[in-house]
Amino acid sequence: MPAGHYAVIGGGWAGCAAAVTLAAAGKRVSLFEAGKILGGRARRVEIGGRTLDNGQHILLGAYSASLSLMKQVGVKPADAMLRLPLQMRYPSQTGMDFIAPRLPAPLHLAVALLRARGLERADKMALARFSTTARWMGWQLHQDCSVAELLERFDQTPRLIKLMWNPLCIAALNTPPERASAKVFLNVLRDSLGARRAASDMLIPRTDLSALLPQAAAAFIEQRGGRTIAGTAVASLHAMGETGIWRLQDRQGRDLGEFAGVVIATGADVAAQLLDEAQGLAAPCDTSALRALAYEPITTCYLQYAPTLRLPLPFCALTDDPQRRAWGQFVFDRGQLNGDAGLLAVVVSAAGRAIEDGHATLLEGIAQQLAADFGRPELSVAQWSKVITEKRATFSCTPGLRRPDNTGLPTGLALAGDYVAGDYPATLEGAVRSGIAAARAL
Repeated sequence: MPAGHYAVIGGGWAGCAAAVTLAAAGKRVSLFEAGKILGGRARRVEIGGRTLDNGQHILLGAYSASLSLMKQVGVKPADAMLRLPLQMRYPSQTGMDFIAPRLPAPLHLAVALLRARGLERADKMALARFSTTARWMGWQLHQDCSVAELLERFDQTPRLIKLMWNPLCIAALNTPPERASAKVFLNVLRDSLGARRAASDMLIPRTDLSALLPQAAAAFIEQRGGRTIAGTAVASLHAMGETGIWRLQDRQGRDLGEFAGVVIATGADVAAQLLDEAQGLAAPCDTSALRALAYEPITTCYLQYAPTLRLPLPFCALTDDPQRRAWGQFVFDRGQLNGDAGLLAVVVSAAGRAIEDGHATLLEGIAQQLAADFGRPELSVAQWSKVITEKRATFSCTPGLRRPDNTGLPTGLALAGDYVAGDYPATLEGAVRSGIAAARAL
């Protein structure tokens, strides 16, 4: 009888959170990951002798579950990430410069608004009106709508929408404002803008994403008698009667053991397949919500310049303009983060249209965008470049979306993933919260 032995399928952030939670509760854990490197869609990649990430990320001070989990497994957030106050800072004269001082909330936002450059009085009044009304509403909507519709209701100015709200929406939900859920967007604003000052801080990893949490999580699990098995894809689940015991097999039909409970922390499509093909069930699982999810891509463009290159800030917002093939929304100076001197990472969220014409065209447009926005012609030609696209980076976070949950699952099974029903969109924090909840449910 596998008393106290649990399996977690999927070594992304949700799976790591579930496995750590089970291990901390005294359970023996086997964490199975199909890939060679833990982290899922937020992991380290090795390309041409370089250590990169498959996507550049920003965390928020509001990500309490993620920060607590890092500390639990021995990662010091203050060392692993650069903490910056809430800001939206553009390099060009056409943008704006908005940065919150380290003052108590909500005074920090009021002072930031007063000092903001590049915004007219009407823009500042509109932003103040939005913040005040949203607080009065408790950051809630009785009926969901698109972010674009919400901004129209709040009479937000075109300039403020372009420079503040649209970039924030795309960064948080990875869904264009005209299709993004206003309810979920307000949840993110509630926990950042509407909370204590530190909650709105921006946290930028100084290390690769696998080292930021998954590697330390694996060590934590193994120190408590568990194991991490990379390169092993679980392909089938077998219910052992009504006992809640499950037997797992890999793609070659090899037996992986019996377990008192299983957390399925894979992507939604793999989770649906595992549940649909599970054997020994009294009744089939409803996987309709898993299979109904649509997805949005995220692309990160890495451009290497001379090691002497240094941007004015560790990261800046960019003015995206599809008409001039300027698709980037944020640029990160990796030299100021982890010592990769001269390496820039440009993030293109909701990147469907941006990648239609191929990587070469995208990179050319990004380089020209950097040169124009920073007024530095040398940025138009990179010494080396690489495009990494996660085609199914996040689910499309649309109004009224019915997300999968753990209702009706057989005894001993639980779902985890950033797509599982919750307050947050597809973020690292959403993944971690879902993993913790799934472990506790078992």
